[in-house]
Amino acid sequence: MSEWEMIDTGAQNAEENMRFDSELLERANAYSRPVLHLYEWEGDSATYGYFTDPAELLNMDSVQKRSLNLARRPTGGGIVFHIWDLAFSVLVPSHCPEFSINTLENYAFVNHAVLSAVKEFLNNQPPLTLIPEDFSGLDPSCSRFCMAKPTKYDVMWEGRKIAGAAQRKTRQGFLHQGTIALVMPPEDYLEQILLPGTRVKEAMQAHTCPLLGRTASEEQMQAAKLKLRQILATQLTQSSLSLSL
Repeated sequence: MSEWEMIDTGAQNAEENMRFDSELLERANAYSRPVLHLYEWEGDSATYGYFTDPAELLNMDSVQKRSLNLARRPTGGGIVFHIWDLAFSVLVPSHCPEFSINTLENYAFVNHAVLSAVKEFLNNQPPLTLIPEDFSGLDPSCSRFCMAKPTKYDVMWEGRKIAGAAQRKTRQGFLHQGTIALVMPPEDYLEQILLPGTRVKEAMQAHTCPLLGRTASEEQMQAAKLKLRQILATQLTQSSLSLSL
């Protein structure tokens, strides 16, 4: 196992956070060990996968009115709202023992550490799992929202998704961008920000399992983020590819 480098860039706007992650992957060979990148958001934010067009899924008038900052991720996957979550990224250079040429092994490696961190955060109570296969979406649009459709190796509790991720792998290494749900998105917010005619809101409510429940104060959110960050850093340093998948 490698020692890890921790980088906390604090609160930045969505584009700056995604730019930093892109540069991590572009310069992966410059890092001698894996990196855990922690960050916050300046204002309400959402990111979307590299091949996703948010205008096909979101009410852009509401996006503007609510000052929702949008940014494209360097990884794939669907839209993630960074208002009620803990977001982080992991860079594993290809020369590190934690790197695998098998993309699913890389997902499992990081998400196993996330599962262990969430389990410790919840005092080892719930029977968490990494799901073995993708869920079926309620409609095609659900596959384009991270928390509306659980996918293989997502962290789950009783059929509901706690944490998801997207990855991009190059010859230099892989970048894993993760999200851990803390609070359920308000129903009225989703109704205003999502385009009508889909079952995305229904799917998010059915499949999301936020750690703090339906509501939480800003103080509770910040305390949860601090605790989860500390636990996640510890769990990643203790993880290895010698997992029983």
